[in-house]
Amino acid sequence: MLDLKFVRENPEIVKQNIRNKFQDKKLSLVDEVITLDIELRSAKQEAEALRADRNKISKQIGGLMAQGKKDEAEELKKKVNAQAERLAELEVKENELEAKVKTIMMTIPNIIDPSVPLGKDDSENVEVQRYGEPALKDFDVPYHTEIMEKLSGIDLDSARKVAGNGFYYLMGNIARLHSAVISYARDFMIDRGFTYCIPPFMIRSEVVTGVMSFAEMDAMMYKIEGEDLYLIGTSEHSMIGKFIDTILPESSLPQTLTSYSPCFRKEKGAHGLEERGVYRIHQFEKQEMIVVCEPEDSMLWYGKLWQNTVDLFRSLDIPVRTLECCSGDLADLKVKSVDIEAWSPRQKKYFEVGSCSNLGDAQARRLKIRVDGENGKYFAHTLNNTVVAPPRMLIAFLENNLNADGSVNIPAALQPYMGGMSVIK
Repeated sequence: MLDLKFVRENPEIVKQNIRNKFQDKKLSLVDEVITLDIELRSAKQEAEALRADRNKISKQIGGLMAQGKKDEAEELKKKVNAQAERLAELEVKENELEAKVKTIMMTIPNIIDPSVPLGKDDSENVEVQRYGEPALKDFDVPYHTEIMEKLSGIDLDSARKVAGNGFYYLMGNIARLHSAVISYARDFMIDRGFTYCIPPFMIRSEVVTGVMSFAEMDAMMYKIEGEDLYLIGTSEHSMIGKFIDTILPESSLPQTLTSYSPCFRKEKGAHGLEERGVYRIHQFEKQEMIVVCEPEDSMLWYGKLWQNTVDLFRSLDIPVRTLECCSGDLADLKVKSVDIEAWSPRQKKYFEVGSCSNLGDAQARRLKIRVDGENGKYFAHTLNNTVVAPPRMLIAFLENNLNADGSVNIPAALQPYMGGMSVIK
């Protein structure tokens, strides 16, 4: 969410940013919120003047009563009563205007970084760099669920009976591999200086609206019926929410945390063949990383965060690339974002396995996450990135480590988490 003062003083910059994100339908919101802001400030000024006048008159009434001038005191009381009625009207108007302003301000997109490439959607995202040589197998690589089934590692039919489509049972060594990847990712991030955390898996609505846009909320979140709670779509939500309405000493920054959680997502809409199986599902587990830092350090941490994911995948012999998200592909709160994509020998192309985002002070402004510095208080910057999210990550792992006989190699880094196993047969 932008600073209203910035919108008021820089309407053309805000409008151009909206155009750069190809959201022209929101252009009228800028003028609308500025008009509402003028009305709101006018109402507040009138209310403040009435309160000041009421206090002044109240003192006069006390003086007149002490002097026995009841008639004059009664006349002033009538004036106070009239002012009270007007003040009540103004307070109602203030509340209505504040609600409208807040709704619009939460809809106007954040100012994107100048380095973000302009584009309408994810088809115009820009490849930045490749890490590792994409290898083609000299045999046909089966679909990932076929690989798992041959290793007695998945049961989709039973999951459909129990929970419907978009769920799964992982079994045996595939289930063990899933847990091993999560444990390895946890220790990988701890070794890089991050503090490990297991957060709440449900959050209140004020946290939901603090960390994401209304469009994302509708498309992703499951609401707990009858309660002000939502299942998290990613642990970033509750991890950033951990700092809601706090004032952090500048000396305590940066806050660098890595978290484990299950994640729950609606995943609305129809999906193609490549997104079936365990690619796009309603329930999965993830290791996440988040940073809360000073504004001048956020781009430095942005580079460190996505590099962590690249390094982790390369340590497991999986080729990856980074893809800069264009303006039209950025969620409204994001300043800059990069997707990490893993190589698929079966599809002979890359596919997304994680995303790293710098949100500037947008989340901090909504959640009131402030820093107490030498020159006063200011809003922190927040960042997040996927360390690893199996089972989607397992697709890349299985395809890249698959042998012609259907067995799967276990890279050296992961073997201690698999009881010393070097291959799944």
